[in-house]
Amino acid sequence: MKKMTRQKRVAAIHDISGFGKCSLTVALPILSSAGIETSALPTAVLSTHTGGISGFTYRDLTEDIRPFTRHWHSLGLHFDAVYSGFLGSFEQLELVSEFFDTFKTKDNLIFVDPVMADNGEMYKIFTPEFAKGMANLCRKADIIVPNITEAAFLLGKTFQEGPYTKNYIEKMLMDLTTLGVEKVVLTGVFFDDKELGAATYDKNTGAIDYILASRIPGYYHGTGDVFGSALLAGLLNGFNLKEATRIAVRFTTESISRTYRAKTDIRFGVDFERSIPEFLKDLKLV
Repeated sequence: MKKMTRQKRVAAIHDISGFGKCSLTVALPILSSAGIETSALPTAVLSTHTGGISGFTYRDLTEDIRPFTRHWHSLGLHFDAVYSGFLGSFEQLELVSEFFDTFKTKDNLIFVDPVMADNGEMYKIFTPEFAKGMANLCRKADIIVPNITEAAFLLGKTFQEGPYTKNYIEKMLMDLTTLGVEKVVLTGVFFDDKELGAATYDKNTGAIDYILASRIPGYYHGTGDVFGSALLAGLLNGFNLKEATRIAVRFTTESISRTYRAKTDIRFGVDFERSIPEFLKDLKLV
């Protein structure tokens, strides 16, 4: 009989959109399917996500973050990882920083997806000052997962259009570790119009790896959350940074490909659900 091990637990700090697959509605099923108990700390509740959809409702939950933190701490909870995503204000940055301080241990992982920009532009609700605040939050992380646009804003640099060179990507990876983080996974990396993927850097070993896949036409909302959740699932299931990234790239690419073939409205998110069986095989869970 296979020996039972303690179930891993993640605190996921994201907004939740009732419709449109992103944030918590992506993180919860992906992490749970990988055998990881996932505790949700919602930063806001929306009727839909904001990408290409108008008229959505938005309820800010900033006032609930500190009470969540205090209550969970009073219960003596331990998290194997704390996973933060979209944060809507400077105040939320400060409160999540407090959450990190409260629950950081010598053996857990602080995982920050600095959601704030894409395609060369900050999201409309954010400013360059917010990017400085996010950079400060990243200083408390063990691993960050920015796209290239977010990386440029974190570093206070001008965004550069691709395709990129390895020298450019590798300098960006190394510059990001000057924030104090040890591991970086940079998404949106491409050297030509045929492939797209991620680059990883582990400051401790100096290892840089590229995991690319065939490019699929179109822009698909929520794929950063799909990728980040799958990456964290891989890390918590014992895979190293390169292999966990490979699993996440494969899972995300398959989800996008299925959505592209089905000609689904790209505003609605990608069909990640039917990629879960292969994902679990990659994680060696089935």
